[in-house]
Amino acid sequence: MKVTAIDSCVLTVPTPKPMALQYPQHKLVDAQITTDEGVRGLGYSLVFGGGGAEAVLAYLDRLKSALVGEDPTYVEYLWEKMFRVDMGMKKQGAAAYAVSALDIGLWDIVGKALGKPLYKLWGAVRHRIPCYGSGGWAKYSVEDLVREAEKYAAQGCRYYKMKIHDPDPKANRARVEAVKRALGSQVRLMVDVNQRLDVLGNVRQAAELEHLDLLWYEEPVLADDYESLASVASSIRIPVATGENNYTRYEFRDIIQKKGARFLMPDVCRANGFSETLKIGHLAAAHAVQVSPHVVHEISLHVVGALTNGFLVEYMDWAPPDLFEEMPECKGGRFRIPDRPGHGMSLARGAIDKYRSR
Repeated sequence: MKVTAIDSCVLTVPTPKPMALQYPQHKLVDAQITTDEGVRGLGYSLVFGGGGAEAVLAYLDRLKSALVGEDPTYVEYLWEKMFRVDMGMKKQGAAAYAVSALDIGLWDIVGKALGKPLYKLWGAVRHRIPCYGSGGWAKYSVEDLVREAEKYAAQGCRYYKMKIHDPDPKANRARVEAVKRALGSQVRLMVDVNQRLDVLGNVRQAAELEHLDLLWYEEPVLADDYESLASVASSIRIPVATGENNYTRYEFRDIIQKKGARFLMPDVCRANGFSETLKIGHLAAAHAVQVSPHVVHEISLHVVGALTNGFLVEYMDWAPPDLFEEMPECKGGRFRIPDRPGHGMSLARGAIDKYRSR
């Protein structure tokens, strides 16, 4: 089997309310990989909010020549080949998103060629994956927060994550407490700082929240600042989670070695695809650290399904019903991994024509 062509584009997709209050749209960088045996692979990277999607597409186009003419089932070889294109360009940021989309598409071909879903090819641990409802953006009113949290709870989610972006720690405490009162003891909360504070700011903020039995305290400092991350983790009484803005096993190795987090959150669309995310997951397992991938739950399911230390997927209900052919359905706070070959996702008929950026 040989790769014969790769068609790529950017899809601009509007978001529903209340998410649209914070992010009116997201963008998908789509890569359709064609082979001479008629097997096609779908790869994509979700660019949250859309910023930089065109740069991702440009670098993805740069990588195509590394794959065309090659056997797509040699995924590890092709990952190394892509990773070493332009050695002066570290595979982070836009470059990592591009590698991710193509790696995801290659694995989709492998699964389809062998007639197996990916998590079974990688060594299945489970086929039903628990999730947490995610949102709670800063531009939400308290009423928006509670309404969204209750929506996820009604689907059986036992966890809900919200943002704490107000410069006043007590204002953030009040918002978290309002959600806690609405949901009661059946749902545990997580909070997300999104890299907004320094060490002392996080210590002050966490002290306001320690009485709420939070599952985790996410991305407290800049993603590149491992020293400060470790300082926060050792100074607060809430477990730290991070990793959505880290890209390689080497970055995650440094986080683990510095004891910077108890939960790691690689994003398969950022962390150089399935190939690297699985390596990150196994590295974490060797250090008794749990893995809960960032967003794109519809394909992250396969990662958690193949890791003994896989924990939760992040359920952010934003995609319109005419974007994908068949999204996994949340029932009782869990997703059943589709038994379709590959990652099991396909774009709906007409989605490219409707959402393609022009």
